Order: sequence, then structure tokens, then C-alpha cells
Amino acid sequence: MKREWLRPFFVVAALYDIVLGALFLVAPGAIYARFGVTPANHPAYVQFAAAVVLIFGIGFWFVAQAPERNRDLIKLGVLFKVAYASVVLGWWFRGQMPGMFVPFAWIDVAFIAAFLASLTALPAEPARAS
Repeated sequence: MKREWLRPFFVVAALYDIVLGALFLVAPGAIYARFGVTPANHPAYVQFAAAVVLIFGIGFWFVAQAPERNRDLIKLGVLFKVAYASVVLGWWFRGQMPGMFVPFAWIDVAFIAAFLASLTALPAEPARAS
């Protein structure tokens, strides 16, 4: 499978999470107010999650620079995206999730598929000596 798409794709993934994380890190109250969502009882809950998103964005930037060397970051990215999408969509299907979060979950489902495709596009990891 051709791999030319990997670097630009992971630049997009990086920018998506960096921008999203930065916005929720610096302006969670304004975002929640704009969408009529009741904020958490302390901004630190949202800001910590936003910082994690931003950090993963930086990790995806590393993947964009050297996909083969950063395969394990892609695997962590799959787990990260599965965690968010499954939590948000699980509560949404129960009718208990503000709609503001749902588009991000569906975007993450698409990222999951692309991350898995990227792992199959990369050469297999060499066997490690014990």
C-alpha cells in the first residue's frame, strides 16, 4: 500500500487536536456558554482533558515527521480516539450527552479507521531480540 498520504494525514490529525485542545484549554467557559452546555463544577476538569488532547496532537505531529519510528504513538492514538468516541457516543445513544460533543466523537471514529489503515500501510515492526 502506498504511504504518501501518511505524513499529510498526520499533520491534519495533529493540527485538529492541537487547535481543539488549545481552544478548550484557554476558553472552556466561552465554548460551553456558546453551545448552552452546563460547565463542569471546576474548569480544571475540562482544562486537563484539553491539555491531554493538545499533547496527543503534538504526538501526531511526531508521527507526521517519522511515521515508521512512531508506530506506537499511532497505537496510542487509536486507544485515545476509541476512549473518547465510545464514552461520548455511549452516553449520546442513551440521550444523555450534549450535542456539542457528538460531532467530535464521529470525527474520532473516522480517525480510528484512518489510524488503523496507517498501521497496515507501514512496514511491519522488525522482530526484537530478547
